[in-house]
Formats: sequence, structure tokens, C-alpha cells
Amino acid sequence: MRILVVEDDDALAEVVAEGLRDRGMAVDLAHDGLVAAAKLDLTGYDVVVLDRDLPGLHGDTLCRMITEQVDRPMVLMLTAASAPGDRVSGLTLGADDYLAKPFHFPELILRIQALARRRPHARPRTLHVAGIVLDPVRRTVVRDGRQLDLSAKEFAVLEAFLLASPGFLSAESLLEQVWDENADSFTNTVTVTVGRLRRKLGEPPAIETARGIGYRIA
Repeated sequence: MRILVVEDDDALAEVVAEGLRDRGMAVDLAHDGLVAAAKLDLTGYDVVVLDRDLPGLHGDTLCRMITEQVDRPMVLMLTAASAPGDRVSGLTLGADDYLAKPFHFPELILRIQALARRRPHARPRTLHVAGIVLDPVRRTVVRDGRQLDLSAKEFAVLEAFLLASPGFLSAESLLEQVWDENADSFTNTVTVTVGRLRRKLGEPPAIETARGIGYRIA
């Protein structure tokens, strides 16, 4: 899941981003509305976590711009404006959900996951491929009745494989979907993570590698 956090409070933005990354999400940051608009033009996001009072381009204006897109991300307004009228005006602008600061982080996670499921063409509730059952909400993976203990990145890579199955995913595509804009494309981080996932999935081998093409669940 690819998330854009738009928040001008640098410290809060970093806390939110790290918390989401710990849940296996790929997170990009923008500290003003103009930077956010540029990133939205370049990258397809599942959810935008959006502050309202932004420099450069106000959050309300950015929200209207997002809602005019055809294949748009879902928008969660995360703002200190907490009066009932603020919530109504935010939702009227086209936001899909509204959460006031200060907030409870587990609630933020659940709201983002719920928005991703509501997005048109969103992923199914659970994924079933080749004897593997992945539940993105409960964060569980079972293969042939055996519970797997995966790291956040291993879980996210497996989820990407199952969503793409039976197609292949290149290392570059995995970097884009599972990591974020800070990922170093010249490292072997994808190879290492796929190798660990392959071992944890066990026998028979579940991940097929095609040189020059990528990986897939066989």
C-alpha cells in the first residue's frame, strides 16, 4: 500500500510515516501543498493523509484537486480543526474520512486500511493463492494450514505478489509498491527480502524467479 502523508509539522509527519512503515506500508512525505501536488502527479497512491492548513497550497484546495482525478486516491483529512462544522466542511470538499488531532494511532491505521479497501478496484478482503491465505487487516499469513511469522516488509512483498498473481513483478515495481521514494534502487534490498520470504514460505517452493523479468508466486 502506497501512502502520501501531507503535513507541515515535520516532527509529526515523521512519527506518522515511521508508524505506517512499521505496518509495512510505503510512505512518502510532503510538507507543503505544492510538493504534494507534484508527487500526486508522479505517483499513484492508495491513500493521502492530508492536513488542511498547509503552506504553498492549502489542504482544502489540494483535496478538491484530488477529487477531480479519475483514478484518485482516497483522502483522510488529519487536522487540528476538530469542530463538527470543520468535519462537515472537510467531507463536503470530497475527503473520504476525517480524523482530528490529537489522535489514537491504532485508529489512524484502521481508518487508512478501511479507506484502501473502499477504493475502486481495491484489493479483496483476503488473498488466496497457491495454498497461501493472507489477511491484510489481521496481518496474518497461513500456508497450507501453517501460520507464518513475517516481518512488515516480507508481509508487504508477499501481498504484492498475491495481488499480481499470476503475473510477474520486477524488482523496480516492488521497490515502488513496498518501499518508498527514499529506497535505493541500486541496493540488493529486494533480493534479500525475497530470499527471506522464500525461506519462510518453505516447501514446495512458492516464488518463481525469471531472470530479467522478476518474481511471481508460482
